[in-house]
Amino acid sequence: MCALDRRKFVKKTALGTAGSTVLGSCSTEESSVEQNSAVSGPEVNWRITTSFPPSVDMLSGAADMLAHRVGQMTNGKFRIRVFAAGEIVPALQVMDAVQSGTVQAGHTSDYYYIGKNSALAFGTSIPFGFNSRQQTAWLTQGGGQNLLREVHSDFGIMHFHFVNTGAQFGGWFREPIGSLNDLRGLRMRIPGLAGEIMSRLGVTVQVLGAADIYPALERGAIDATEWVGPYDDEKLGFHEIAKNYYIPGWWEPGPSTAFQVNRTAWDELPVQYREILASALSEVNLVTLARYDGENPRVLKRLVEDHGVKVREFPNDVLEEAWKESNSYLLEQSSANPDFRKIYESWNAFRKESFPYFAGNESVYGQFAFPKT
Repeated sequence: MCALDRRKFVKKTALGTAGSTVLGSCSTEESSVEQNSAVSGPEVNWRITTSFPPSVDMLSGAADMLAHRVGQMTNGKFRIRVFAAGEIVPALQVMDAVQSGTVQAGHTSDYYYIGKNSALAFGTSIPFGFNSRQQTAWLTQGGGQNLLREVHSDFGIMHFHFVNTGAQFGGWFREPIGSLNDLRGLRMRIPGLAGEIMSRLGVTVQVLGAADIYPALERGAIDATEWVGPYDDEKLGFHEIAKNYYIPGWWEPGPSTAFQVNRTAWDELPVQYREILASALSEVNLVTLARYDGENPRVLKRLVEDHGVKVREFPNDVLEEAWKESNSYLLEQSSANPDFRKIYESWNAFRKESFPYFAGNESVYGQFAFPKT
């Protein structure tokens, strides 16, 4: 099927699932009974591969939670088997496995694949972009999800935003960053558009899967790395080697992971199962973000008090130059890539409305109240 036909398909099939949400996971047994009594579909077996190893249990566990909830809500008729990074394909080849039909679906991050189309970055996060609430609002209320589905349709994939981690940290550095000059020549693991921006600031960029980061940091192949935030980063042990933990993660203020479904598998899935899958994705996102917000403060306190980690802010000249280069890059890509331009126009229009609002009431409250505790 040609790209145009695929994109028409996305617009038609997205209507029933784009707005599906679940407000919480309370009374899951009760809701499962209600769902089970209404399920009359066939038995379906899917395999899911992920970009995340079991050691980062919040992200890898999201797919397990999804499989469990889908099974509950279909009375075991829709069975999903989850494979961690490396069990079927390497962490950064999930999209290829989904596209080829090696697996029916994958849990990954869209920005790992910007080499295929730079517009995929919007599926994860854009430097100086949205926080978690803004990202979800743009995707579900501002048309972002459907725009991303158009791009993914060119690869035979049905796309869903999945888990949002909340604002991420700016990474672990062996040595403190005193100014922009200290970034020049530094070797850092950092993917997505952030890697492009960091390279413009003089950083030598590497893209590594989670399981490969610690060994690279330990043997000195990289000088710095970013991953997610305190909870996940402690699991990977970065604090054992690098003690300087920087904020803010200006490239990922509210990133979403992606749930990519092979389009043939999606075509074959009964409508009722599609709705159940969409609802379960929303539920798992809500629960996972709440877990991050609950765990990160406790873990950060432990990293600082028990492991001697120093939380530092990026110097202002780093942030200013990163802001400038980020905006330049967005305009360059908009000129070079029609897909990027189409999504950027939607994203930027939403940003122009959302940022002033959050800079007002939300930000003023936080600036006053948060430091007082």
